[in-house]
Amino acid sequence: MTANCHTDVADDLQPSPENIVMDDEQRIGSRIATARKLRGLTQTQLADRAHVSASILRKVEQGQRPATSALVTSVAAALRVDRAELTGQPYRSGDRRQDAVYDTVPDLRRELIAYRLAPAEDGPVPTLDALRGAVAGLSAARHRVDLFDLGARLPAVLADLRAASWSCTGPDREQVMGLLAEAYYAARQFLSKLGYSDLAVLVTDRYAWAAEQSGDPLALALAGVLRALDLDAAADRRAARSVLESALGSWDSTDEDRASIQVGGFLHLMAGYLAAHVGDESGTWSHHAEAEALAIRLGRDEDAYRLAFGPTNVAIWGTALGVELMDGPKAVAKAARVHLSSDVQPERAGHHYIDLARAQLMNGDRPDALYSLLTARKIAPQQTRYHPLARDTVIALAKADRRATTTVRSLATWMGIQD
Repeated sequence: MTANCHTDVADDLQPSPENIVMDDEQRIGSRIATARKLRGLTQTQLADRAHVSASILRKVEQGQRPATSALVTSVAAALRVDRAELTGQPYRSGDRRQDAVYDTVPDLRRELIAYRLAPAEDGPVPTLDALRGAVAGLSAARHRVDLFDLGARLPAVLADLRAASWSCTGPDREQVMGLLAEAYYAARQFLSKLGYSDLAVLVTDRYAWAAEQSGDPLALALAGVLRALDLDAAADRRAARSVLESALGSWDSTDEDRASIQVGGFLHLMAGYLAAHVGDESGTWSHHAEAEALAIRLGRDEDAYRLAFGPTNVAIWGTALGVELMDGPKAVAKAARVHLSSDVQPERAGHHYIDLARAQLMNGDRPDALYSLLTARKIAPQQTRYHPLARDTVIALAKADRRATTTVRSLATWMGIQD
């Protein structure tokens, strides 16, 4: 599978009904325009406050250009609203089957609150081997983006790990806390994908606590990544980059341990991502080059700390970083270097095609953008359904071709984006 192939994915969708009316107010750009007008701001005034291009903001509001994560964050901060007010998350469709994915969030919330409490009842605690297997199951569900399975597993696994943290001591407890950190990472991905940003921030604290208790310096460095991402999402870009630079500073670049190489590469990728959010093109590609060098040193894709780091992932990030820089041509050019084998995790492969669709739409290439979205849907359907920027890209495609009965309308119907 390569980034530029046109796979036969349209057949998965039923023919769309005639005269579907797209709900334009579901666009991120429409929500931005509404919030801006309610605050009595012109596009130029909002662009100045958000430190974004007025031209790009105008195109986003009009649906001529897809929003980026960085733009949504900056505009939300300037308008003093939560990001979710602009993305519309969480997306409840009214379809009981689809909305069931949210049913486990209350149980997960309770377990996150109770994270340091002793178990309410005495009972058998799973063995370390059983806990390892349970946490591996969480990470596997995350990699294949099975949000229903992941959400169903998380509360019980976290409760078992909490009980084990009370019953185990010494090195065994450190292993339990390392497993707990991995489970929290899976929980953070679950909550982030569904749009529960405040709970995701709460998980960052839990992850940092578990990583510290595990005594693992690499896990602690990854805790810095999560903190930096939370600061970035709150539009505190200076603090975000400072936290990530500190994490990079704590990492030993001379360490030949394969897990350490993977963590260092991931730190550089995230540093590039944050650099892109402040328009630092040179810094973005410098960090990407550092990650590429570490991937070459590693020689193959591996999954220490469930990072799926290696040459393939670094190539995938080339497209993502081009999109974050709003450089559609470069993002598409980077995608030409991506070759996805069947063993690449659906989470990464699906996200790549979402990013590629956004880049293609930036370039005005609507047919290829549609094919990329359909490919993302085939690879990771739940990720595609709930991704705010994938949904926004679908709406932009539908808006550009309102009168025809096309596959894009079927995709929009599947996502629940219509009146």
